Amino acid sequence: MTEFDRDYYQRYYFNARTAVISRTEMRARARLIAAYATHIGLPVRRILDAGCGTGALRSTLLRLLPRSTYVGLETSAYLCQRYGWEEGLLEEYRAAPPFDLVVCYDVLQYLDDKRASAAIANLARLCRGVLYFTVLTREDWLHNCDRRRTDRNVHLRTGRWYRARLHRGFREAGAGFWLRRGSPITVWELETSGR
Repeated sequence: MTEFDRDYYQRYYFNARTAVISRTEMRARARLIAAYATHIGLPVRRILDAGCGTGALRSTLLRLLPRSTYVGLETSAYLCQRYGWEEGLLEEYRAAPPFDLVVCYDVLQYLDDKRASAAIANLARLCRGVLYFTVLTREDWLHNCDRRRTDRNVHLRTGRWYRARLHRGFREAGAGFWLRRGSPITVWELETSGR
Protein backbone atom coordinates (compact mmCIF):
# COMPACT_ATOMS: atom_id res chain seq x y z
CA MET A 1 0.00 0.00 0.00
CA THR A 2 1.28 3.44 -0.90
CA GLU A 3 2.28 5.62 2.03
CA PHE A 4 1.30 9.20 1.27
CA ASP A 5 4.20 10.75 3.12
CA ARG A 6 6.75 13.45 2.38
CA ASP A 7 8.80 11.16 0.09
CA TYR A 8 5.76 10.26 -2.03
CA TYR A 9 4.84 13.91 -2.60
CA GLN A 10 8.44 14.89 -3.18
CA ARG A 11 8.67 12.36 -6.02
CA TYR A 12 5.25 12.76 -7.67
CA TYR A 13 4.48 16.43 -7.00
CA PHE A 14 7.38 18.62 -5.88
CA ASN A 15 10.29 17.38 -8.04
CA ALA A 16 9.85 18.81 -11.54
CA ARG A 17 11.84 15.93 -13.10
CA THR A 18 9.55 13.22 -11.70
CA ALA A 19 6.25 15.01 -11.05
CA VAL A 20 3.13 13.42 -12.50
CA ILE A 21 1.37 16.80 -12.87
CA SER A 22 2.39 20.33 -13.79
CA ARG A 23 1.03 23.67 -12.63
CA THR A 24 0.04 24.49 -16.20
CA GLU A 25 -1.93 21.26 -16.54
CA MET A 26 -3.70 21.75 -13.22
CA ARG A 27 -4.63 25.37 -13.96
CA ALA A 28 -6.07 24.23 -17.31
CA ARG A 29 -8.00 21.43 -15.58
CA ALA A 30 -9.42 23.85 -12.99
CA ARG A 31 -10.43 26.26 -15.79
CA LEU A 32 -12.22 23.38 -17.55
CA ILE A 33 -14.09 22.41 -14.37
CA ALA A 34 -15.13 25.99 -13.62
CA ALA A 35 -16.13 26.62 -17.23
CA TYR A 36 -18.33 23.52 -17.28
CA ALA A 37 -20.08 24.50 -14.05
CA THR A 38 -20.64 27.99 -15.45
CA HIS A 39 -21.80 26.63 -18.82
CA ILE A 40 -24.56 24.51 -17.29
CA GLY A 41 -25.62 27.31 -14.95
CA LEU A 42 -24.65 25.56 -11.73
CA PRO A 43 -24.38 28.08 -8.89
CA VAL A 44 -21.30 26.79 -7.08
CA ARG A 45 -21.22 27.73 -3.42
CA ARG A 46 -19.50 24.66 -1.99
CA ILE A 47 -16.63 22.69 -3.56
CA LEU A 48 -15.28 19.40 -2.24
CA ASP A 49 -11.89 18.32 -3.58
CA ALA A 50 -11.91 14.67 -2.50
CA GLY A 51 -8.31 13.51 -2.32
CA CYS A 52 -7.05 17.03 -2.94
CA GLY A 53 -3.36 16.21 -2.59
CA THR A 54 -1.39 19.44 -2.67
CA GLY A 55 -4.50 21.46 -3.57
CA ALA A 56 -3.29 22.20 -7.09
CA LEU A 57 -6.84 23.04 -8.28
CA ARG A 58 -7.81 25.24 -5.32
CA SER A 59 -6.62 28.75 -6.22
CA THR A 60 -7.85 28.64 -9.83
CA LEU A 61 -11.24 27.20 -8.85
CA LEU A 62 -11.73 29.85 -6.17
CA ARG A 63 -10.66 32.64 -8.52
CA LEU A 64 -13.08 31.48 -11.25
CA LEU A 65 -15.91 30.54 -8.86
CA PRO A 66 -15.51 33.44 -6.41
CA ARG A 67 -18.72 32.85 -4.44
CA SER A 68 -17.64 29.37 -3.45
CA THR A 69 -15.90 27.83 -0.47
CA TYR A 70 -13.40 25.01 -0.84
CA VAL A 71 -12.98 21.92 1.32
CA GLY A 72 -9.91 19.80 0.73
CA LEU A 73 -10.33 16.20 1.93
CA GLU A 74 -7.16 14.15 2.20
CA THR A 75 -5.98 10.90 3.83
CA SER A 76 -2.35 12.00 4.06
CA ALA A 77 -1.55 13.20 7.55
CA TYR A 78 1.55 14.87 6.07
CA LEU A 79 -0.52 17.01 3.67
CA CYS A 80 -3.22 17.76 6.22
CA GLN A 81 -0.57 19.11 8.58
CA ARG A 82 1.20 21.03 5.81
CA TYR A 83 -1.88 22.57 4.14
CA GLY A 84 -4.66 22.35 6.72
CA TRP A 85 -6.91 19.95 4.78
CA GLU A 86 -9.60 17.89 6.46
CA GLU A 87 -8.19 14.45 7.19
CA GLY A 88 -10.50 11.56 6.38
CA LEU A 89 -11.43 8.66 4.14
CA LEU A 90 -13.58 9.34 1.10
CA GLU A 91 -15.72 6.28 1.66
CA GLU A 92 -16.60 7.47 5.20
CA TYR A 93 -16.64 11.28 4.91
CA ARG A 94 -19.93 12.99 5.75
CA ALA A 95 -20.97 16.61 5.21
CA ALA A 96 -24.19 18.57 5.28
CA PRO A 97 -25.37 20.18 3.17
CA PRO A 98 -24.03 18.39 0.07
CA PHE A 99 -21.54 20.08 -2.23
CA ASP A 100 -22.49 21.74 -5.51
CA LEU A 101 -19.25 20.64 -7.15
CA VAL A 102 -17.19 17.60 -6.18
CA VAL A 103 -13.79 16.87 -7.67
CA CYS A 104 -12.27 13.39 -7.36
CA TYR A 105 -9.12 13.50 -9.44
CA ASP A 106 -7.01 10.33 -9.66
CA VAL A 107 -7.80 9.00 -6.20
CA LEU A 108 -9.75 5.75 -6.40
CA GLN A 109 -7.01 3.68 -8.01
CA TYR A 110 -5.44 3.64 -4.53
CA LEU A 111 -8.47 1.91 -2.99
CA ASP A 112 -9.33 -1.79 -3.23
CA ASP A 113 -12.62 -2.77 -4.92
CA LYS A 114 -14.72 -2.67 -1.74
CA ARG A 115 -13.43 0.73 -0.62
CA ALA A 116 -13.60 2.19 -4.14
CA SER A 117 -17.23 1.06 -4.51
CA ALA A 118 -18.09 2.60 -1.14
CA ALA A 119 -16.30 5.83 -2.12
CA ILE A 120 -18.31 6.10 -5.35
CA ALA A 121 -21.57 5.58 -3.46
CA ASN A 122 -20.47 8.27 -1.01
CA LEU A 123 -19.64 10.67 -3.86
CA ALA A 124 -23.32 10.45 -4.85
CA ARG A 125 -24.33 11.37 -1.29
CA LEU A 126 -21.86 14.26 -1.11
CA CYS A 127 -22.67 15.80 -4.51
CA ARG A 128 -25.83 17.70 -5.37
CA GLY A 129 -24.71 18.99 -8.77
CA VAL A 130 -21.60 18.07 -10.73
CA LEU A 131 -18.87 15.53 -10.12
CA TYR A 132 -15.55 15.83 -11.95
CA PHE A 133 -14.07 12.33 -11.80
CA THR A 134 -10.93 10.83 -13.29
CA VAL A 135 -8.98 7.74 -12.36
CA LEU A 136 -6.09 5.70 -13.76
CA THR A 137 -7.60 2.66 -15.49
CA ARG A 138 -5.98 -0.48 -16.85
CA GLU A 139 -6.26 0.98 -20.37
CA ASP A 140 -4.58 4.20 -19.24
CA TRP A 141 -1.75 2.24 -17.64
CA LEU A 142 -1.18 0.22 -20.81
CA HIS A 143 -1.53 3.01 -23.38
CA ASN A 144 -1.81 6.54 -22.00
CA CYS A 145 0.25 7.33 -18.91
CA ASP A 146 3.95 8.00 -18.55
CA ARG A 147 4.93 4.99 -16.43
CA ARG A 148 8.16 6.66 -15.32
CA ARG A 149 6.09 9.37 -13.57
CA THR A 150 3.04 7.33 -12.51
CA ASP A 151 2.76 5.39 -9.27
CA ARG A 152 2.44 1.71 -10.13
CA ASN A 153 1.29 0.68 -6.65
CA VAL A 154 -2.40 0.97 -7.54
CA HIS A 155 -5.50 -1.11 -8.32
CA LEU A 156 -5.98 -1.16 -12.09
CA ARG A 157 -9.61 -1.61 -13.08
CA THR A 158 -11.49 -1.06 -16.31
CA GLY A 159 -13.37 2.10 -17.18
CA ARG A 160 -16.45 -0.12 -17.40
CA TRP A 161 -16.04 -1.06 -13.70
CA TYR A 162 -16.09 2.61 -12.69
CA ARG A 163 -18.91 3.57 -15.05
CA ALA A 164 -21.17 0.77 -13.75
CA ARG A 165 -20.88 2.18 -10.22
CA LEU A 166 -20.99 5.86 -11.17
CA HIS A 167 -24.16 5.38 -13.26
CA ARG A 168 -26.08 4.45 -10.10
CA GLY A 169 -25.92 8.04 -8.85
CA PHE A 170 -24.88 10.09 -11.88
CA ARG A 171 -25.44 10.69 -15.58
CA GLU A 172 -22.27 10.82 -17.65
CA ALA A 173 -21.71 14.13 -19.42
CA GLY A 174 -18.26 13.30 -20.83
CA ALA A 175 -14.74 14.68 -20.37
CA GLY A 176 -14.81 13.49 -16.74
CA PHE A 177 -18.06 15.28 -15.82
CA TRP A 178 -20.95 13.48 -14.15
CA LEU A 179 -24.34 15.04 -13.32
CA ARG A 180 -26.01 13.98 -10.09
CA ARG A 181 -29.22 12.09 -10.85
CA GLY A 182 -32.21 14.06 -9.66
CA SER A 183 -30.39 17.38 -9.60
CA PRO A 184 -32.17 20.35 -11.19
CA ILE A 185 -29.55 20.69 -13.93
CA THR A 186 -30.68 20.92 -17.54
CA VAL A 187 -28.27 19.93 -20.27
CA TRP A 188 -28.95 19.24 -23.90
CA GLU A 189 -29.34 15.61 -24.93
CA LEU A 190 -26.15 15.46 -26.97
CA GLU A 191 -24.14 17.00 -24.13
CA THR A 192 -24.40 13.72 -22.22
CA SER A 193 -23.68 10.11 -23.05
CA GLY A 194 -27.43 9.48 -23.12
CA ARG A 195 -27.49 7.32 -19.97
